Amino acid sequence: MLVVCAVSFAAHAQQNPPQPAKPQPELQKRQPAPPSTGKEEIPPEEDKSLSNEEFSFNPLEAEKWVKVGDFYFKQGKYRSAEGRYKGATKWNEGYGEAWLRLGEVEEKLKDMHAAKEAYAKYLEVAPEAKNAAQIRKKIDKMK
Repeated sequence: MLVVCAVSFAAHAQQNPPQPAKPQPELQKRQPAPPSTGKEEIPPEEDKSLSNEEFSFNPLEAEKWVKVGDFYFKQGKYRSAEGRYKGATKWNEGYGEAWLRLGEVEEKLKDMHAAKEAYAKYLEVAPEAKNAAQIRKKIDKMK
């Protein structure tokens, strides 16, 4: 039996001679990262120039956008969170939570004018909210 295996192996080797190894393509060298400009990079999904989004009233979509904005906010990616909160206000202009979060992120970005506008819209949409008095005080301090 051992002889039969050896003979069949030899016959197979004659029919299929070993192929020379294919040359491997050179690995691309990694380019160094461009120097930071100090501005926060905008992810492609947040780049408005790449978006063809059309907004119409959709409260479920607005809630989704606020949740994604909260995710970015917790990571400290305030520009991305800002874009999501603004989008949520476009999906549902009467969604108070989106206006409140937008005001908070604008404060983090040191844009007090935009923060005041967002908080004012929040109070317009939800004048009887539990935190309405706090938000009014916050707006007064920004003046």
